[in-house]
Amino acid sequence: MVAINPNGTLRGKTALVTGASRGIGEAIAVRLAMEGARVVVSARTAEDGESKLPGTLAATVARIRNAGGEAMAIKADLSSETDRARLVAESVAAYGDIDILVNDAAVTFFIPVETFPKKRFNLMMEVQVWAPMHLSQLVLPAMREKKAGWIVNISSGAGIHPKQPYIRRSGGTVYGMCKAALERLTTGLASEVYDDGVAVNVISPGLVDTPGVAVHGLINEQTKDRVQPIEFIAEGVYQLCVGDPKTMTGRIDYAEPLLKELGLKPSELV
Repeated sequence: MVAINPNGTLRGKTALVTGASRGIGEAIAVRLAMEGARVVVSARTAEDGESKLPGTLAATVARIRNAGGEAMAIKADLSSETDRARLVAESVAAYGDIDILVNDAAVTFFIPVETFPKKRFNLMMEVQVWAPMHLSQLVLPAMREKKAGWIVNISSGAGIHPKQPYIRRSGGTVYGMCKAALERLTTGLASEVYDDGVAVNVISPGLVDTPGVAVHGLINEQTKDRVQPIEFIAEGVYQLCVGDPKTMTGRIDYAEPLLKELGLKPSELV
């Protein structure tokens, strides 16, 4: 029987998961809560009616609490420096210092480079690159003091350089830029905080059927056979959050290969 284990491997730890009103962020929050973590979930959609997409922070919190876990929601716009600072401050005030930070939130526009507007470029870079860096800056002092901490950034195969023969996929260049930058931030930060006992890793999902993926039409006749259960990425993040920071840090992983490497199958989610 799938259930929350209040005495699990993450008992006593506080996790902050961004982009957790739906999809991958929600699944990650649930998986961490299943191991006893106190989970703070954040996104722009707190209640029904605030987004055209299904899913809310309230629903994520209810899912965790109804299963016996501990969670709270903090609505925040990660394009706002003020909101980012408030998010961390309120999380610490409620649950104590953050032990685990998962940067999943994203704003994405698929527009060819030739016509990509600067305003949207700046927004994507702010949310997908600077926000994870800023949030890391905010949580690192406490992690360094404890000599323990885990930061996991959610990336994508879009960060891999295109190779010939090229397949025309107009519109994904800026998204790929953001993910490539996020991966370089991850490996660089991992090297900077290695002696402080803090692990910093990247993990990418396979093609997952989420509301965001549906909006962009990424699942079609050509890609439908590649769709991967959301449990894979949730399990992958959890495994990175219990890994030894001395041996499991600075990694650029993909969910399914990581689980194969560890000899594990994903856990069912509550």
